[in-house]
Amino acid sequence: MKLIILDRDGVINEDSDAFVKSVEEWIPLPGSIEAIARLCKAGWTVAVATNQSGLARGYFSEQTLEAMHRRLRELVAEQGGQVDLIRHCPHGPDDGCDCRKPLSGMFRSIAEHYGLSLDGVPTVGDSLRDLQAGAALGCQPYLVRTGKGAQTERKPLPEGTRVFDNLAAVADYLLEN
Repeated sequence: MKLIILDRDGVINEDSDAFVKSVEEWIPLPGSIEAIARLCKAGWTVAVATNQSGLARGYFSEQTLEAMHRRLRELVAEQGGQVDLIRHCPHGPDDGCDCRKPLSGMFRSIAEHYGLSLDGVPTVGDSLRDLQAGAALGCQPYLVRTGKGAQTERKPLPEGTRVFDNLAAVADYLLEN
């Protein structure tokens, strides 16, 4: 199985310091939906691991989050692809969970779902915590410069991190290699 794990905000869709709180505010980044579909058509399984502390903060409901994810899945399906699995952390930064990135709980959950090791599995994020969560379980980290990625690129990154302009460039690289 060729699995890839994507962060959501800043990788697939526009990020916002004020949080993405509605389907209307959930705006795909140029080329991201097509990139997911191209990976699927080439045999990749796409999973998403996303911190969504806006739930704990009361900025939006589980139903609204589900509607955003339904929209993501619809757009990818229109391009002939599929988002196979979405895991989210609903907790706030001080809730003491093990799923909020940079901790690896969502990644462990994805590994258990598929019954496989994450050694070498590409994980794509725009923040250091996205990369750290996957790298802790052996994922190959890919940083994109979209979202908060340009600022993140100036920080010390996990060893072996590959840096690309956006998700479409990551897909190009993976499909060529």
